[in-house]
Amino acid sequence: MGNKQKGKVENQVYSNRVLRSEFDHKWRTTISDSGYVIYTAIDDDASITVILQDGLQKLLLFNKGGKVLVGGGGTSHYSKPHIAIDL
Repeated sequence: MGNKQKGKVENQVYSNRVLRSEFDHKWRTTISDSGYVIYTAIDDDASITVILQDGLQKLLLFNKGGKVLVGGGGTSHYSKPHIAIDL
C-alpha cells in the first residue's frame, strides 16, 4: 500500500452509506451462497473509489488478497487492513 501520505489505515469496516463504487482492474469478482458480491484484490494497491450518500468520496487501497463484500441496499464490508484517503 504505497500511497499512505494522505490516508489512514482502517481495520474491519462496514458501511450502508455507499451510493456507488468504482473498482480498478485489480479485482476478481465472485458471488457467495448468501448473495453477497465478493471482490478480491488480485494485486497490491488495488483501488476503489467510493461515493457516499453525503457526497463524500474516498479512495480505498488494498493489498493482494483484500476483500470487499457488497450486499443489498449498498451495504459494504471491507477487510482489514486497508488505506482510506478522502478525495
